Parts: sequence; C-alpha cells; structure tokens
Amino acid sequence: MLFIDTEQTRRVLAFPAVIEALRAAFRDGASVPPRHVHIIESGGAQGTSLIMPAWNEHGYFGVKVINIFPQNTRQGLPGLHAVYTLYSARTGVPLAQVDGDVVTVFRTAGAAALGASYLARQDARVLLIVGSGRIAGLLAPAMRAVRPIERVLVWNVRPAGAQSLAESLARQGFDAQAVDSLESAVRQADIVSCATLSTEPLVRGDWLRPGTHLDLIGSFRPDMKETDPACFAGAEVYVDTDEAPTKAGDLLAAFQAGVLAPQDIRGTLTGLITGRAPGRRDDSEVTVFKAVGSALEDLTLAAMVYEAHGQPKPAAPGAK
Repeated sequence: MLFIDTEQTRRVLAFPAVIEALRAAFRDGASVPPRHVHIIESGGAQGTSLIMPAWNEHGYFGVKVINIFPQNTRQGLPGLHAVYTLYSARTGVPLAQVDGDVVTVFRTAGAAALGASYLARQDARVLLIVGSGRIAGLLAPAMRAVRPIERVLVWNVRPAGAQSLAESLARQGFDAQAVDSLESAVRQADIVSCATLSTEPLVRGDWLRPGTHLDLIGSFRPDMKETDPACFAGAEVYVDTDEAPTKAGDLLAAFQAGVLAPQDIRGTLTGLITGRAPGRRDDSEVTVFKAVGSALEDLTLAAMVYEAHGQPKPAAPGAK
C-alpha cells in the first residue's frame, strides 16, 4: 500500500488537468452510494463526519472520511480534515492512502470551476471570493483556468482572514484585495464564489446584477446557508448532483420561500457536460451553481494522484 503525503498529493494537482479529469468523470459516471452522515459530539464540541464511498469501471474503489468542525477556526485550526483510502474495485486490495484534505479542496474548487465553464459569462473578469479557508484559497487559480479573471475581491466575516488570503493571492500574481463591504463587492463581481460554513445568509439576491454567476460550494447541510432565497428568484439554477436539492440549506430555504421548486432546477454537472442541460444562454442571465460535493470527485483525483506516482491501473479480471 502506497502512502502519498500532503506535498506529494498537492504537487500533481494542477487545475487545467483537474477540471478535465472531473469533466470526464461526470461524463462517464461512477457508482456513488448516499454518503453516511454522523454528528459527532464530545466535551461540548460538535462536528459532522461524512463517509463517502465510490467506485468506477476503471477499477478503482475509494472511501473518504471527512470531518467538518466549523468552530475550529476559533482555535486557529482548519474546519475540514479528511483521509482518503484507494482500493482496487476488482480485488479489494488497498492501493494507496492519499491526503484527503488536499483531494477535498482541489476537487471542490475544480468542480466549481467546471460549473463556471458552462455557467459564467465568457468575459467574466472580476471574481469575488466569500470566505478565506483552504477551499477559498484555491478558487482564484481554479476560476482563472476557465475564465479570464483579472481582479479578485475577498470578503470574510473575519476581516483578518480576508486580508491574509488577498495577500497570498497577490504573491501568486493576482490583482487581489480584501474588501469591507460585501454588498459593494457583490455588485461589482462577475462571479461570486462562496466557500463558507455559514448558517446565516451572507449574499442577498437584490445585490446580484444581471449576468452574474453565483457559485455556492460551502454549505452542505440543511442548516447551512450562504444566501437568502431571493438569490434564486428568476435565476437559472444548477446543481452538482441530484443529492444537492435534498441536503443544501440554500435550496431548501428557497423551496420553502416559494421562489424555487425542485422541478425548476435546470440540470446537474453531468447534464451540462453531456449537453442535456443548456447552460448559460445569454449574458444577462443570473446563474446559480449549488454544490454539496460528490464522492465521484474524490475518487477521480485520488486515482489521478495514484497514477501520477507511477502506479498501474487495477488489472482486469483474469489478467496476468
């Protein structure tokens, strides 16, 4: 069994390749059972643990265990921690343990950019990042792989976090700045990308100008939301998978408010990739992409990392 550490995992993940690998994976499909969700409580602390299996016809089977503890930021710790184990789907033999944290952040930002490749305007140049965690830190390079991003605004509920991320992006060559007013930043942005664990609405629908693409990749439980329901009124709404409308607090709140119905959702990533869903049709539409993540994405990147380290694909049955 191969152990691939943090740096070894990160080194082989570049967004153009990540996005294309995800595009192929959503096109080809995989077996993805519903995730197991467990609430963890100990000593007054609470978090969520997700167990996410998936397997495909390429011979890979993998399981990610990811723990989400939003209050970790108060201790200066990341809110997400994950471990990924990759197996042969044909023999059950363990193949590798891959850094699950790196896989998670790259696949999440990569899927956001994949959605934007169909839903953001072709001339989208101003990106607003809402949040300042590890996933937020990858959104600018991910989006720049699919759109001509020239300027990056960063807002966070803790201004110091926004400032730190903006400085990091500036060192990477982005024209990036932290902003104090979320409303003003939303009104300037071509793409608004939210990567938070918020349980209270942050972005308001009446701030979105025509042609904006709203990317929501942070919340994944019914009690989490990054927007108010007005963001969905009159918008063209897409999701990563069919699981999203049953779990995403943003969507559930919009359903309850009566501004969106499940049948109004235009399609999934698979639908966009295969052409069954239309994607953006003109420059005046407001588009929304709501993702809760898929084990297919984790499996795809874990296999990509494994093969990049010179390992062969699992042998077909009967092969010698």
